[in-house]
Amino acid sequence: MSAHGHVDLGHTVAGWTGTAIALVGTAAAGAAVCAAWTPGIWIGLGTVAVAGLVTWALHLAGWGKPSGPRPESQWDWRVRDTVAHTGHTDCLGCRLSGARRGIAAAPRPRSAASLPAADSSA
Repeated sequence: MSAHGHVDLGHTVAGWTGTAIALVGTAAAGAAVCAAWTPGIWIGLGTVAVAGLVTWALHLAGWGKPSGPRPESQWDWRVRDTVAHTGHTDCLGCRLSGARRGIAAAPRPRSAASLPAADSSA
């Protein structure tokens, strides 16, 4: 058991890769600020933007995770998400990736049973 309890923290290839690239970009931008090198600041900030795109691409390729808890068998960070090709429900990244994913990931309408009851005491 970890220090965080028995939970899925969402460690994925997409998350670790994006974080590593963003760390390099912020360190480069910080060093450029210290050196007063303006092009280096933009290069570092561009690297941070690339980190976001790489994370998104890896998520769409199945190396990320859907929102919410996953079964314990999928907690290892090297487990690929098998339903990523159709898109995740309520995932903005999946909806932004195109019509095929957007349709598959479109939120389902709620039934009346899933809505909270109106408070009649008011």
